[in-house]
Amino acid sequence: MSKIVCLGILVADLIAKPVNQFPAKGKLTNVDAMELHTGGCATNSAIDLAKLGEDVGVIGLIGSDHLGSFILNRLKAENVDITGVKQTVQSGTSTSMVFSDPDGERSFLYYPGTNGIFAEGDIDFSVIERCEILFIAGSLLMPTLDGEPTARLLKRTQQLGKYTILDTAWDPTGKWMSAISPCLPYLNLFIPSIEEAQMLSGKDNVEDMAKVFLTAGAQNVVIKCGSKGCYVENSTEKHYQPAYKVNAIDANGAGDSFVAGFIAGLANKWELKRCAKFANAVGAHCVTALGASSGIKSKEEIILFIENRSTYHDQ
Repeated sequence: MSKIVCLGILVADLIAKPVNQFPAKGKLTNVDAMELHTGGCATNSAIDLAKLGEDVGVIGLIGSDHLGSFILNRLKAENVDITGVKQTVQSGTSTSMVFSDPDGERSFLYYPGTNGIFAEGDIDFSVIERCEILFIAGSLLMPTLDGEPTARLLKRTQQLGKYTILDTAWDPTGKWMSAISPCLPYLNLFIPSIEEAQMLSGKDNVEDMAKVFLTAGAQNVVIKCGSKGCYVENSTEKHYQPAYKVNAIDANGAGDSFVAGFIAGLANKWELKRCAKFANAVGAHCVTALGASSGIKSKEEIILFIENRSTYHDQ
């Protein structure tokens, strides 16, 4: 039994760094590093949670191919429960080519693969029945599951007394709020990035963004604001939590690591402000190393980091 279940996109990431510019047709450009890593919101968050010492499992779909085996082996090596992961011959494992510039910002080429056909019938609900927290990871990149199917899943999960969380990815199709609004009434926590929250809400101010999601039914809203930290709001509290200043090497997986940190705090029954501070610190560790999870330390090391570090802004 896993206390936390991350359900969503599983991806293999081929990361090139640094990429100053794309080569012209027929030309070649050297990079300093090109590495294969696990990626995708569900994979990243689950591995980060395991590194933080949490009991976590994954639900998702991968191909019966070498990249699928790579993801499975990495999850097992990190002590993530893979009972809920299914394999198929209908499509290849979802893959991203990640181009990281010298400042750590990224551009992607994405092959949807199995994430594009992942559906309700692929979900072993008995895995969810045994957990305490369900995190839907990577909404808007699962076309067969997004929208009403995800809402049904969340409603069923909440009816069992589980804590439900959902984050979003950038939507290349433009569905945005039409896919997310059915889910909001069944969310204990909605946790988009500021860019995604802006597209979903049509607002430019984070407080206005949060109000849209709260009015639509989410119980708690956390908006990830990158180097500025995060914003937290519910019916009784609202506050900004500043980020930690570190030497950023690679921003790949930073948002997923933030979510993992926040979920770890919830699993330990911390108040939201402490969860946000811890999430910022986990995200800060992520960007200090190449790859989505390479920089994540133990919960104890993260806590020590918080105690010893200052932030961009005064608390």
